[in-house]
Amino acid sequence: MRPTRPSCGRHDLFRERLDAMINMSHPLVKLSKVMDWSRFDVAFGGCYRPVGRPAKPTRLMVGLHYLKHVHDLSDEETVERWVENPYWQYFCGFEFFQTEFPIDPSTMTRWRKRIGPDGLSEMLKASVDAALDTATVKPSSLERITVDTTVQPKAIAYPTDGRLYLKALMALVCLAKRFGIELRQSHTRLAKAAALRAGRYAHARQFCRMRRELKKLRTYLGRVYRDIGRKIAGNLDLQARFTRLLGLVERLLAQKTKDRNKLYALHAPEVVCISKGKARTPYEFGAKVGIATTNREGLVLASVAFENNPYDGHTLDRTVAEAVEIGGVNPERIYVDKGYRGHDYQGPATVFIAGQKRGLTPTIRRELKRRSAIEATIGHMKTDGRLDRNFLLGHDGDAANATLVAAAHNLRLILKVIAFWCALILLASRNAEAKTA
Repeated sequence: MRPTRPSCGRHDLFRERLDAMINMSHPLVKLSKVMDWSRFDVAFGGCYRPVGRPAKPTRLMVGLHYLKHVHDLSDEETVERWVENPYWQYFCGFEFFQTEFPIDPSTMTRWRKRIGPDGLSEMLKASVDAALDTATVKPSSLERITVDTTVQPKAIAYPTDGRLYLKALMALVCLAKRFGIELRQSHTRLAKAAALRAGRYAHARQFCRMRRELKKLRTYLGRVYRDIGRKIAGNLDLQARFTRLLGLVERLLAQKTKDRNKLYALHAPEVVCISKGKARTPYEFGAKVGIATTNREGLVLASVAFENNPYDGHTLDRTVAEAVEIGGVNPERIYVDKGYRGHDYQGPATVFIAGQKRGLTPTIRRELKRRSAIEATIGHMKTDGRLDRNFLLGHDGDAANATLVAAAHNLRLILKVIAFWCALILLASRNAEAKTA
């Protein structure tokens, strides 16, 4: 059923009104009046079923996700702080102070899955429109964009062969016990001891002994894998339940050291190993994300998560297409680094690559020099947002997290601009009072 609306106050006669409790000049209050909340009811209306219990207000769910990523919080922390903060409640459309949790934190997870990454892009588009309405960016800024890629690390432990073998074996044994399959031998006790010894030998740089223990782990895993395959042969129901895990184990047993597209985590098989040339982190495990920002202000126009590990130049066309869809303006100039040589973009805009010498006017040279400012934007999205560690599941989780982080970064820019103008107005009023006095 379609979402309900917050209480209108007919049954809240003796409760405190939020507008009587808070400062109406607060930046978050100003932002709540700028946002076009009705667009989300129209955009997300088709995601709800016509029967059943009425859903939570769309403005509440959108506002909670904005606040979560603006302040880099988990679902549980967001709901807890919402109860304590009247400004957050006003931002989410409530008129009276609430003393109970508006939702269970798990509702936010189900809502993200229902809306999907494509629907969440409407939140990014709304943040760009709000930036234009508050003069955070100029409309002409959308014609000059900067594009770069970064890594969105996944919430996984650093992958090692010993840990992967042990995790896979324990998962197979646990699932076999759940469905009553009696194994010839589980090898759990021996596997734990072998994994512990492998880690110690690796720390002591005794690699021959380490490889011997890894070979034992691999043997134990293969025995359990083949035993379960024999026990469930012919049982279609059990085969359907074991298909995914057995497929991952088969992939793990078959991969070699130098293979591409290796398995790095059982719960996140989509994770890839990406090298960005950093001295402190030579390899990162997650998904590659293409970022497009305005060259002048650093407003994020697109944040696209890519599967596997494509070459940076082969991500340009899709990233620019997303920026055009979000911003609604075809760019005239695109500024990229040297990693985009041999790109796949075929649009009308001109692509300028860092280090280029020919065909540069003083304005283009100045804007090309400013291309490196996108690195600071990505840094803020990682330190202030949730781009440094993604906890959402699957490829859809990668795309949803990248989009929400971009929308939250835009809101932080807007809030800073609103706070600046409010401070100027307050200073001007105080100076006027001082002159009259």
